[in-house]
Amino acid sequence: MPGSGKSSVGRQLARRLGLGFVDVDSAIEERLGCSIRDFFAAEGEAAFRDREAEVLAGLLAAPGGCVLATGGGAVLRPANRAALREHSTVIYLKTTVEELLRRLKGDQQRPLLQGVDPRAKLRELFAQRDPLYRETAHYVIETGRPSVATLVGMVQMQIEVAGLMPSRIPDEAAGPSPEVPA
Repeated sequence: MPGSGKSSVGRQLARRLGLGFVDVDSAIEERLGCSIRDFFAAEGEAAFRDREAEVLAGLLAAPGGCVLATGGGAVLRPANRAALREHSTVIYLKTTVEELLRRLKGDQQRPLLQGVDPRAKLRELFAQRDPLYRETAHYVIETGRPSVATLVGMVQMQIEVAGLMPSRIPDEAAGPSPEVPA
């Protein structure tokens, strides 16, 4: 969902794992040459979703690993859901509508939330998207109100437990990990 922490958590997770980070919305804006908000206003949501699908497919096909933070609506297209599921490990940062509303208070950048009743819009988006997020996700993490660092730790622990990463990833705050004799 918009405001769930995808970019903040993704950026720090990538740093901690020593991987690149791509915010898909930023990559789309680069390609468009304008803000998503301006593109939405000029071309509409369907045209935006076409560009989003193209950029996402390109990022998923690129060699090497990285952490992607998708836009909240990337799951609306079945092809995007299938590509994400097949070519990545998807973590759904599940957040309540009330928490999203608190985080997004005063936000002017998200085109879908610029109506008269952001709470109603967030409820509508959640009802529509939550099942799609669950269908796409390999793992669901209930975010609540912990710090970004805590959420990064939760995601890291989940991918370690799943065997997707080595269990000894150095934490930048702890310094380099000690060498383990063979």
